[in-house]
Amino acid sequence: MGTEDRRLRERSTRHRLILDTARALAEREGWEAVTTRRLAAEIEYSQPVIYKHFASLDDLTEAVALEGFGELAEALGQARRAAGPGDAVHAVARAYTAFAAAGPALYDAMFTRATRLRFGGDDIPEQLAAGYIELHQAVATIAGDQDVETLTEVFWAALHGLTALTRNQRLRPGHEDERIDLLVSQLRG
Repeated sequence: MGTEDRRLRERSTRHRLILDTARALAEREGWEAVTTRRLAAEIEYSQPVIYKHFASLDDLTEAVALEGFGELAEALGQARRAAGPGDAVHAVARAYTAFAAAGPALYDAMFTRATRLRFGGDDIPEQLAAGYIELHQAVATIAGDQDVETLTEVFWAALHGLTALTRNQRLRPGHEDERIDLLVSQLRG
């Protein structure tokens, strides 16, 4: 059993190395730079080793995105719990935009690159659902008589839009906090 355990640990270590290297390379140079040839060179393994872990680069991107959704859920949850009910929406909005700004390539894998990951339906991956739940719980603190589901979707869409427009320098720089303040005040009604 010792040999099998070692092989499993080595496989897990290679898997982690591939994911970490893809993420780092994407953050440095963009997703276009993430190719099996480039990954193989970076991690010093052959391309077939990468394909033993991920059948395609799309599968690799989805694995990165799922990790990102888990990390986003954690960041949103920490912000929500630290803020308390009166300021939960504000804290979650700031955590969301900070998360996106800290890892633009990760955010792209999660939200802008084509994947098979879907939020609607019965087979939502746990990591996707967890992030939405954090948004929902924050919005529920201010929803009042409004439909919490719809308000959460609007909040999320607005955060994503602000994030994308800010990243692409389509909005005035230096006004991010003002925009979040306005968004939250509008949600409160």
